Amino acid sequence: MAFRFRDAADILRDNRIMVILGVVAAAAILLASRGQQMQPKGNIPTEEPTISVCFHETGEIKSMPLETYLEGVVAAEMDPNWPLAALEAQAIVARTFTLKKLQEGPLEGRNAQASTDPKEFQAYDASRVNDRVRQAVSNTRGKIITYRGEPIRAWFHSSSGGKTASASEGLNFTKESAPYAQPVTDVQTEPSHQWTARFSAGEVIQAARAVGVELDGLTSINIGRRGPSGRAETLSINGREVSAPQFRLAIGEQKMRSTLIDSLRLEGDTVYMKGRGFGHGVGMSQWGAWLLAQRGKSAQDIVTYYFKGVQIQNSWQ
Repeated sequence: MAFRFRDAADILRDNRIMVILGVVAAAAILLASRGQQMQPKGNIPTEEPTISVCFHETGEIKSMPLETYLEGVVAAEMDPNWPLAALEAQAIVARTFTLKKLQEGPLEGRNAQASTDPKEFQAYDASRVNDRVRQAVSNTRGKIITYRGEPIRAWFHSSSGGKTASASEGLNFTKESAPYAQPVTDVQTEPSHQWTARFSAGEVIQAARAVGVELDGLTSINIGRRGPSGRAETLSINGREVSAPQFRLAIGEQKMRSTLIDSLRLEGDTVYMKGRGFGHGVGMSQWGAWLLAQRGKSAQDIVTYYFKGVQIQNSWQ
């Protein structure tokens, strides 16, 4: 082949190519660096963890794969015969809740990472697991909810009573900001939508003492401050301010089903309450998930209805 001298057109063309290659390389480096910034934080595992679970009724500690553990959680926390999409949403939420807890370290005094006591972790009942639950966990394997690359605090409750609550309002949670847990108008009407309860003066005094307020008798009880969803953030008891979420836990969450209180009065030595919803009201409403699933919504639709600005991503396969 004959040798040819490079003319000005060749040189100009080659220079253009070099410039283009340089721009492409720079863009690749920039995208790579941005991609690293968008990677999940918080040491999210890429392989399924094995976790230690304390069975609180016996004190026995067992190790099991996280996905196996989740089957027992989903079956205990939600009716295992509910629509598949609702169970899938519960699996995603429970997986995220568990992973966030694991990042915080073992449970104090348990010598384990998780517990079957719903007051300190999540409910668990392997005897309720059926094929539908197994399918829901399998279909969502490794899927978690993140906000800006971090697993969220994936709270859930039975029913909102018409509107969900922020974390500070429903749980008195002030440890960190949780902008993804915003009050949303709920979709459901459910059996536990309305409730009534009554408490003796002694029960109220004892519950107030449990949250650090000493009372000399009971002369008055009123709603102190309400939050954006209408829930009581504080109660005024004998003129003393008491955290409503903490008071609810102290007096009995099965009787005082929520802090979404419609009426509150003291008659003699008895306190009468009427309210709506069941649970703290933060995050996903399980009855709302049921109705959304009945309407044909997917698990992702359900999750993103209750948690705002989040992504659902795969952590392990």
